[in-house]
Amino acid sequence: MHPWDAPLDQSEVVDFVVAQGFGHLVAPGRREVPVIVPPQFVLDDAAGGFPRVLLHLARPIPVWAASDENPLVVVSVAGDWSYIPSAWKAIDAEDPALGIPTTYYAAAQLVGDAQPIDDDERKLDVLRRQLAAYEPDGPHADPQVHTRRLPGIRALRIRVREVSGKFKYGGNVDPAHRLAIAERLSARGGPGDAAASRHLLRRLGEPGPGS
Repeated sequence: MHPWDAPLDQSEVVDFVVAQGFGHLVAPGRREVPVIVPPQFVLDDAAGGFPRVLLHLARPIPVWAASDENPLVVVSVAGDWSYIPSAWKAIDAEDPALGIPTTYYAAAQLVGDAQPIDDDERKLDVLRRQLAAYEPDGPHADPQVHTRRLPGIRALRIRVREVSGKFKYGGNVDPAHRLAIAERLSARGGPGDAAASRHLLRRLGEPGPGS
């Protein structure tokens, strides 16, 4: 990737992944076409190293056979995207017709070793961690009340060995052009525009709305 799209550090990638909480689990196995499933997940911090990914999936999903063939998997996450029209690339006396359109987005890949979890207590621990992350104040019962349904799922821990990411938010242009695009994103207010603007301003070192 271009150097201006590279992550500032590993924590920028991890923070993005945590905020998204949803992506694609890619298990290549030993087959022509990898198995790809879109799970909700949480990250479990590992002291002094890469995070671990925790999730659960239905037992019939073929990802289990693929990870048995080859435990190396990828969690791919992309989001906070926004289309940038041609005219938005022009400021002052520049011809808006000559602007080059693009799409702003963030993406991350976590590469690691898949470790299936079949023990009921450890599966319950994963479910509790997911509920704590996504329903911290929700009136939900402890997953243990659904113990009889646990045989229908398996949990998965992924011990991450590599983290990479890309943050494509106009880092190749000067601050004046980026600030103009941030203003236009704010004015348009479409899906993804606020998130894209926050990334742009954060990476530029400018305060965002509400800062």
